[in-house]
Amino acid sequence: MDMSNIIPESELIIRPDGSIYHLGLLPEQLCDTIITVGDPDRVDDVTVHFDRIFYTHQVREFKTTAGEIGSKSIMVVSTGIGTDNIDIVFNELNALANINFQSRILQKKHRALSLFRIGTSGSLRKEIPIDSLLVSEYTIGLDGLMHFYSRKKNKELSSMQSSFDKVLHLSIPNIDSYACKSTDELFIKKLSKKFYRGCTLTASGFYGPQGRVLSAPLVDKYYLDALRKWKHKEISISNFEMETAGIYGMAEVLGHKAVSLNAIIANRESNVFSKNVGKTVDKLIKMTLDAIV
Repeated sequence: MDMSNIIPESELIIRPDGSIYHLGLLPEQLCDTIITVGDPDRVDDVTVHFDRIFYTHQVREFKTTAGEIGSKSIMVVSTGIGTDNIDIVFNELNALANINFQSRILQKKHRALSLFRIGTSGSLRKEIPIDSLLVSEYTIGLDGLMHFYSRKKNKELSSMQSSFDKVLHLSIPNIDSYACKSTDELFIKKLSKKFYRGCTLTASGFYGPQGRVLSAPLVDKYYLDALRKWKHKEISISNFEMETAGIYGMAEVLGHKAVSLNAIIANRESNVFSKNVGKTVDKLIKMTLDAIV
C-alpha cells in the first residue's frame, strides 16, 4: 500500500462509531440526492412531504433526515448560516461518498452527488419582488472560501470576476471576489419558466456585508448602488444570501452537481419584507421536490 495516499486521522476525523466528525453520519447512510437548508427547523418542513423516514440525526446545527418520496431516496441536511459551514458540510458529504473509511484512501470510482439548496434571500432590484422564487445560475462570493482551493481556469468566470472587482473595489477596496456557476444547468432549465434566473451575491455577513445599516457605519453608504450598476454582458447581481458561492465552488472542485434555489423574502431597493415567509418557503419546497422527483 502506498502510505502517501492515506489521509491522516488529524485531517479525516472519524468518530469511534465510524461516523464523520461534524455530521455524525456513516457512509452507508448517504443518499445521492441531498437538499441543504440553513435552519435545522426547516429540515422538518421539507421531510413532512416524505412518504417514509429512514433516520434523523443531529450534531450541533447539522441536522440530517433521510427518507423517500415514492422510490426516490432523499437526504435533507441543515448547514447553519455561512460558507464556513458549507466548507464543513460539503467536504464531509464528499468524504462519505468518496473515501474508504477503513483504509482512509480515496475510492477509485467517483460518486457524484446532486445537491439542492433551499434557502431565503433578499433581492437587490425592484423587478424581483418579494415572495418570488429565484434560481442562481451564477454566483459571486465575497466570503473568501474558494481562495483556499485550487480551481481549473475558466475564462468566462475569470472575466466576470475581474469585471465585478473593478466596481467592488471602488466601494470596498480590500476584498477580492470569486465567481462560480451552477454545475447542474439541466435542472436550472427545468425551472426557468417558473423561477427568476439570476447572479447571486454571497456575503460574509448579514448586516454590513449586505449593505445594512443599524448603528455601525459602513465604509461606503452607496455600496448597494454600486452593485446595482454592475453588469457583465447580460449578467447583473440579482440577490444577496450567504451560502451559494461556497456551494457552487465546493461542488465544482469536488465533482458534484449543485443548484441554489431562493425564496425572495426581502427587496433591498423597495425596502420591504415579506409578510408571507412561511408560505413562500413552503411553495419553494414543494416546487423543488416536484422537480427532483
